[in-house]
Amino acid sequence: MVDKTNPDSASTTLDWVRSAIAIIIVAVGIYANSYFAAESLLLRVIGLLIGAAVAGWLVGGTKRGRAFIDLCIEARIEIRKVVWPTRQETVQTTLVVLVVIVIVALILWLLDWGLNAVVSSVIG
Repeated sequence: MVDKTNPDSASTTLDWVRSAIAIIIVAVGIYANSYFAAESLLLRVIGLLIGAAVAGWLVGGTKRGRAFIDLCIEARIEIRKVVWPTRQETVQTTLVVLVVIVIVALILWLLDWGLNAVVSSVIG
């Protein structure tokens, strides 16, 4: 007899359970932060960070969580490949953008002024 159970169904169920527990942890953290509003801010932040770390660890163990972690690692690798502009290139590009903005603003101002004069002369 052939066993037709899907081995991925158990991991999918476990992923849902982990995600649900992580959501509950985040919700409890938010509620506890507001409930203990009179307590020290430092203690509340530490509690939220611990809760976020546990929830992140739980979600990181899921299939989607692992895919997200892999995406972040690949993005970091790609960022290292970027050739960043020098300070001089950045300043020059910024100045060009500012000059273009001023020119476009003047053109729009003249167009608005001219259309306003035409409409005023027609309306009387």
